[in-house]
Amino acid sequence: MRYFRLLVLGNGISAYGSYLNMVALNVFVYDATGSALAAGLFMAVRLATNVVSGWVSGRLVSLYDRKRLMVGADLCQAVALLTLLLAPDGVRVGLLYALAVVTGGCSTLSQVALRSSIPEIVGAEHRVRANALLVTGRSLAMIAGFASSGLVVAHLGYSAAFALDAASFLVSATVMFLLPVRTRAAAAAAGGGSAKAPDPARLTARILLGTAPLLMAMIAIRAVDGLGSSSHNVALPLYSSSLDPAHPATFISQFWATWAIGNIVAQQVIGRVTRKTGRTPGERAFALGACVMSAGFIAVFSGLPTVPAVIAALVAGAADGFTEIVYVSRLQTAPDEQRGRLFGLSASAENTGFGLGMLVSGALLETFSPLQVVAAFHGLAIVLCAALLLLLVVRGRTRPAPPAEEPAGRDEPVTEGRG
Repeated sequence: MRYFRLLVLGNGISAYGSYLNMVALNVFVYDATGSALAAGLFMAVRLATNVVSGWVSGRLVSLYDRKRLMVGADLCQAVALLTLLLAPDGVRVGLLYALAVVTGGCSTLSQVALRSSIPEIVGAEHRVRANALLVTGRSLAMIAGFASSGLVVAHLGYSAAFALDAASFLVSATVMFLLPVRTRAAAAAAGGGSAKAPDPARLTARILLGTAPLLMAMIAIRAVDGLGSSSHNVALPLYSSSLDPAHPATFISQFWATWAIGNIVAQQVIGRVTRKTGRTPGERAFALGACVMSAGFIAVFSGLPTVPAVIAALVAGAADGFTEIVYVSRLQTAPDEQRGRLFGLSASAENTGFGLGMLVSGALLETFSPLQVVAAFHGLAIVLCAALLLLLVVRGRTRPAPPAEEPAGRDEPVTEGRG
């Protein structure tokens, strides 16, 4: 774990660049074109790239060195942003859609590669703590990126925002390149990875058959969670405006600040509890956490007074952080040769849910209230979670405790990990 905190720092810096990039580029597209359609098309291209690159990333991560893929992904994003920065004003608009493809694809590749590598970097017994640290770093980066993007653009301009963004990816690539970490299981690394890689279609079929129905149910729930997440993201500005038309940003700020606090607290708590007990929450904990998360988001939009609404946002954020760590840690129990494709499938499912939800919830909000739309999308997630819980109860099945001699890749009592 001694090197992993440096990796978390580098990943958090690149995440800050990604969130700064998300705001600055969207605003730049609108300012440069004066067209809401162009801005929407830019977002659509990036989301579509995220979805497609999930499938591609799963194969790349299974075949090639993950550390090099992560370094390359950060460098590609840095080069793309520097190209945009140095391009003449008349050419910049045309480069934006190419940039959307590069940043969307590379960010997904980097995420899939890193999540697939965690058990090999820190040891399987430390993966929950490592996931908690990573998610905490990204949550803090999200807050910093969103909070500073307006100030950077307003006071320093788009060029400074693009330069800062590119620098964040260069720092992340440098940190990853210099860290002496192993990102692939020893047997796979010795075999060269690609030489023994089976046909991807057959491998995917074996994964589906070998893990169905529980793991596929968890991935499906994450996709529906993406629908729910998009619904409250789209509905929040409308709901906040209805609460205080004179200060529409007030409730939005309260919501995201409280959500982030709950998210970070949950991540720290689960990391500490897992470290002390040596046990990882399983499918039941994931389903219960997702139910609580969706119920919390619905409560936020139910017209509660400010204090109860803030408490509901805190609960939703805590449950969100909890389920994120449990879900990622569960997928990481898969064998190393399968892990990349599972995370690629998961990334595609989550991005598909979020992108589809943005379109559908935006259309539904023309007719229905924010509460109705949010309750419909998050209610669907609750129904799926309840079905998963029922399946687990009926079958009497939770994730089995591993025997003492089980090899790394399953839950074990916490011992001193690798660097």
